[in-house]
Amino acid sequence: MTKLIIQIPCYNEEKNIGITIPALPKKIKGIDVIETLIVDDGSTDNTIASSKSFGVDHIVCLQKHQGLSSAFMAGIKACLEKGADIIVNTDADNQYDAAYITELIQPILNKNAEIVIGSRSIEETAHFSYIKKKLQRFGSWVVRVCSNTDVPDATSGFRAFSRKAAMKLNVFSNYTYTLETIIQAGQKGIPIISVPVKTNPPLRPSRLITSTPAYIYFSIVTIIRIFVVYRPFRFLASIGTIMFFLGSVLGFRFLYFYFFTASKSGHIQSLILTAILIIMGFQVFISAFLADLISVNRKMLEDLKHELNNKKEIK
Repeated sequence: MTKLIIQIPCYNEEKNIGITIPALPKKIKGIDVIETLIVDDGSTDNTIASSKSFGVDHIVCLQKHQGLSSAFMAGIKACLEKGADIIVNTDADNQYDAAYITELIQPILNKNAEIVIGSRSIEETAHFSYIKKKLQRFGSWVVRVCSNTDVPDATSGFRAFSRKAAMKLNVFSNYTYTLETIIQAGQKGIPIISVPVKTNPPLRPSRLITSTPAYIYFSIVTIIRIFVVYRPFRFLASIGTIMFFLGSVLGFRFLYFYFFTASKSGHIQSLILTAILIIMGFQVFISAFLADLISVNRKMLEDLKHELNNKKEIK
């Protein structure tokens, strides 16, 4: 028997949940049981009561508002505990066309993938600003570089996970889970693909993006964190190389003036800056090696956690 649980993280979605839940599919070929699960992220309105009135099967309540990443992981944990074979995550504001859930889970049913991302047509999405579209594309490119995957819409929250893939997820970011889960899939060798999906007109402004400057700031911070956490050696070694190179250039400049010009004095500031940059570059290189070792230890702990979860599954 194959069970699908559709999880919906919610925060003050009393007005929208009544549109989202009825739109979810009731029957899908290859699925024996379809259940819905609401993750209430500390809502202060009647989201829970509204969800119950529309027949939601499970409700997970967070005592206070913790953010999208925490709500997402709380939902994944609950879905696994309730025996889900496939988990679909969608938004409470009915952003994604629920009819595409059938296509979203098909690659998992066919054993062609363990994670499937619903890829929106970013350029054709009317309510996305020009800057947001460009940042979305840039962010997706960064994720592809870090993860060695080919996901065109890395920020899409419309995605499906097999039970096996869901058990391997660990999200560290407090801002959003979307980028990090793709990078983890790439690093852990979890088969991941995308399928095109359509979106519905927005029912409310995005809560994750309060303003364009805030979106730019959080996007940059998230991208930097991705490189630091998942590509620490490449990130830090690049910085160290730049510092070492600049220090070397200034050093050769000082030597040129000292040996090939009439003046044998002066340019002491360049010599001091040379020493500082070369020393800092060397220190950053050492930090790159240490960060890489920490990254290896983190991966080992994640693998150990997964093995323990597998043993519990067998029991």
